[in-house]
Amino acid sequence: MTAHPRRTVLKIALAAGFAPMFGGLASRAWADPVSFSPAPTPWRAYETRTTIALPASRAEIWLPVPSLSTDYQRSLGDGWTGNAAQAELVTDPSTGARFLHAEFDGKAPGNLELVNRFETRNRTTDWSKTSDVWEEPAVLAAALRPSAMKPLDGVVAETAARITAGATTDVEKVRAIYAYIVANCYRNLDTPGCGPGDAVATLTSAGLGGKCADLNGLFVALTRASGVPARDMYGVRVAPSAFGYKQLGANSETITGAQHCRAEVWLDGYGWVAMDPADVLKVMRAESDRWIRDPSDPLVTEVDAALLGNWEGNWVAYNRAEDLHLPGRPGTLPFLMYPQGTVDGAALNELDAKAFAYTITAREA
Repeated sequence: MTAHPRRTVLKIALAAGFAPMFGGLASRAWADPVSFSPAPTPWRAYETRTTIALPASRAEIWLPVPSLSTDYQRSLGDGWTGNAAQAELVTDPSTGARFLHAEFDGKAPGNLELVNRFETRNRTTDWSKTSDVWEEPAVLAAALRPSAMKPLDGVVAETAARITAGATTDVEKVRAIYAYIVANCYRNLDTPGCGPGDAVATLTSAGLGGKCADLNGLFVALTRASGVPARDMYGVRVAPSAFGYKQLGANSETITGAQHCRAEVWLDGYGWVAMDPADVLKVMRAESDRWIRDPSDPLVTEVDAALLGNWEGNWVAYNRAEDLHLPGRPGTLPFLMYPQGTVDGAALNELDAKAFAYTITAREA
């Protein structure tokens, strides 16, 4: 649909009344970390704003929109304003990923602001309890398939078999793979953005180093290769960590560079279970002024234990899409976590927000 001025103003007005969250929480975000133990929490409402500024040229923009409705995340509404010749919210039929697609005719400098409102809460697992859980067979089958960045043969299959040797249950396999990632991989501070998410490269040429798309992507690939459904979830941090870990939260209203991907696995008796070994490695590499190599270090040990099954609700998932085709954009994307755009047919660099140019901010109700 084409954005209608009066209608979009009404959409944006729904998001009014949000108060800054960082004034009261910033001091906690930079304080010494405390016991890391995400527990069930009430819903918290957030608003994010993505602002785009373009030259007076023909352009197309694709902006990710929170797409999930789960027991830890739900959308409250989306709206946009600007001078696009056409703009519409699109849902990819094969992946369910939602995004705003806007086209600019180049008659004037382009501007666009997307507002997303949603609620999140902590996601937790009680390993002492099981229940009758069910998932669509097609959904589980999709979470076992290879993707362009996650082949399940060759070195991936060989590594998975070695890691899970002796494991007799899916829970044991997942725990072994999670422990392997934490013990053997590392966060490479020189990796651009969140990394390309290439599982084979992470195992070989990258020397087990990378960032969240690489490290959690490798976790997902190894888990799938072991016969356990798994998938990445691509999103952005929107608030500080409640536990004082500066690396595990967004520590200002500007979240332009706060993208983060997480993972989840399907376990009979538990359903979809949260996983984030990449954030354990982020704490080990960057939370203190020393590179912590041992996950049993006091700063790390509770994070390591908690992120196998739990995560904080200070993050929102955009989607779980892999090998995504955006209408009007050539080729496919391994994932959609950053704004995408073209100007006069040339792709913009989503990792260079200043040149693109875009900003993303977050506020809490």
